Amino acid sequence: MGHSRAPVLDALAAHGGNSDLTFTPPGHEQGRGADPRVVEVPGRDVFASDVLIMNGPDDRRMTGGVLEQAQELMADAVDAEHAFFSTCGSSLSVKSAMLAVAGPHEKLLVSRNAHKSVVAE
Repeated sequence: MGHSRAPVLDALAAHGGNSDLTFTPPGHEQGRGADPRVVEVPGRDVFASDVLIMNGPDDRRMTGGVLEQAQELMADAVDAEHAFFSTCGSSLSVKSAMLAVAGPHEKLLVSRNAHKSVVAE
């Protein structure tokens, strides 16, 4: 499998300067809704690829297979059967990973420097 491909990056580049107005999160609309003081520091370009998958690069209803291809490449690169990308933040991702290997009320041995979501209630 050729690991020189970058499906998500390619889809974002193809999506490019799409100026469609959406009413979905993220609400900062690629910088249009961001506080001007915030935009001033990193510049407007940093917001350009802040797009939602829905009606964008890889809609689940009309899939272009972008995320599927990227996950397959990642799984192959790390010699895993599957790889899953998450956009829900580190805490929920960590909890999902823990539940994938240990069910409710099962014990899980973790290092003392584990992410705070591991021990949070």
